[in-house]
Amino acid sequence: MSVKIRLARHGKKDYAYFHIVVADSRAPRDGRFIERIGTYNPNTNPAVIEIDGEKALDWMLKGAQPTDTCRRILSYKGVLLKKHLLEGVKKGALTEEVANEKWAAWMQEKEGKVQSKRSELAQSSRNAAKVNLEAEAKVKETMAAAIAQKKGELAAKEAKAKAAAEAAEAAAVETLATEAPVEAPAVEVPIEIPVAETPAEVPAAE
Repeated sequence: MSVKIRLARHGKKDYAYFHIVVADSRAPRDGRFIERIGTYNPNTNPAVIEIDGEKALDWMLKGAQPTDTCRRILSYKGVLLKKHLLEGVKKGALTEEVANEKWAAWMQEKEGKVQSKRSELAQSSRNAAKVNLEAEAKVKETMAAAIAQKKGELAAKEAKAKAAAEAAEAAAVETLATEAPVEAPAVEVPIEIPVAETPAEVPAAE
């Protein structure tokens, strides 16, 4: 039976993550498997890889063949290096102590690189957030200046309109004052008092 170390897909369409499994090469990709030895989540930066290195190494020593993606994952986690060092110990090319020292030194260097990348990403994220805040502040300042200018223009227009209305009102009052008719002086009209008529003299009888 040919055994492979491969990925089994899980998760949603646009947010997939994978199980690292040991399975029969004849089984469907996401079907039955012999053992799950880890997980791989490519949705983060850097990707999150959790793997049982001892189990992966044991299966590889038994002849399990990783797929290309799993080979890169195992190389990233140092499983392939450890396998290479153990093979060197078996051949007598180096001692187990030297192999362990090389393994520990490689792991320390790898961890330092990972931490450095995380720090760079965090710093880049902070810088991007700072730039975004500065850009938002500039936009707010521009909008505030435009609003203040518009308010000033409206106030100036209102003041101008008010001054024009007051000037027109004053002009109208002045025009009315100049065009008002001059009253003629009062003329005293003599009042005739009617005189009572005296009875006509009656002629004396002859």
